[in-house]
Amino acid sequence: MTRKRPAITQISRLAHRASGTAAANRMVPEETPVAFSFAGTTHAVMMASPADFEDFALGFSLTEGIIALPEEIEAIEVEGHGAGIDIQIRLKDSANTRFEARRRRLAGPVGCGLCGIESIEEAMRSVDAVGASKLTLDADDIVRSVKLLSKVQPLHTETGAVHAAGFYVPDKGIVMAREDVGRHNALDKLAGALARAGIDGASGAVVVTSRVSVEMVQKTASIGSACIIAVSAPTALAIRIAQEAGMTLVALVRGDDFDIFTHPDRVVCGVAKHVA
Repeated sequence: MTRKRPAITQISRLAHRASGTAAANRMVPEETPVAFSFAGTTHAVMMASPADFEDFALGFSLTEGIIALPEEIEAIEVEGHGAGIDIQIRLKDSANTRFEARRRRLAGPVGCGLCGIESIEEAMRSVDAVGASKLTLDADDIVRSVKLLSKVQPLHTETGAVHAAGFYVPDKGIVMAREDVGRHNALDKLAGALARAGIDGASGAVVVTSRVSVEMVQKTASIGSACIIAVSAPTALAIRIAQEAGMTLVALVRGDDFDIFTHPDRVVCGVAKHVA
């Protein structure tokens, strides 16, 4: 195991205000290159907060479809390399065989002209269907989930510069949360934390402090959740994919106000009225 690295650092800067300019200290988040290596070969490198590495490795492996179950990972080893972190992930035989076949397919023969097509298909991989979920929420759940998530963001409280992803269960609140400088990373770390804790993704909603891209929808579906709640707006593709997956996408949560973009039947909001 590598030596623990600080997730935040104190720096000195000049603070200009209406009353004047003065030197002052501020806490800022660290970001570190984190490499995911399978069978000794680097698969991806992310710029991420140097924390929750095991959650990150497990969550990334699950949400990217490299494994189907946590038990398919034999071992995770976190190694420090200068300015970065290398996470060595050893897969069990069946999972490793699938991964090697996938890697060969994506690499393709040089100059074949198909590699780009394969990569596009990989990026637009089918999303897990979650429409059969029995999860229901009311308007208070939506508002409460965002308020509660704001209370479990220690890195953001100190720096104001990181994203969070939380898991909200009705009548229980936020049962798990993770932070990272990258919104996808925060969601991957949450996915890993939920899997390690044995929390059923179908039992609640994913809550994020960012906009909703198609990747956020894909990762939420891989967790098994049928609802994603966000403080910012979704992309058009994210809306289409959420609709196809049977997922409720709630965004632009501002105080008591929010917009439901897909599958509104999962949210009980009372009497509907026209909003321009």
